[in-house]
Amino acid sequence: QVQLVESGGGLVQPGESLRLSCAASGSIFSANAMGWYRQGPGKQRELVATITRGDTTNYADSVKGRFTIFRDDAKRTVYLQMNSLKPEDTAVYVCNFVRRMVPAYDFWGQGTQVTVSS
Repeated sequence: QVQLVESGGGLVQPGESLRLSCAASGSIFSANAMGWYRQGPGKQRELVATITRGDTTNYADSVKGRFTIFRDDAKRTVYLQMNSLKPEDTAVYVCNFVRRMVPAYDFWGQGTQVTVSS
């Protein structure tokens, strides 16, 4: 059974940085896309960033220029480098691996808490 395990969350002050990691455990075929989503207090889940097998990236407008998504296929890991963090970035961050070809899958992590507060 494949599991996605996130790490790197925590409590930081505004303007600081964090790097989130999401590693797939178990045997897994290459994903078509990997992504990070977040859900803040009282808010719906929203897309933060995605990256495809072809390294095409997509970011929410609110994080463009501050966040960077990248991956290490050999480690089956996707990362989210978050700089210049703001209080409104406070949320549970969840990673996602999706594959559309057979064998298709859509795996989600359990989430890691990021809190930005002074």
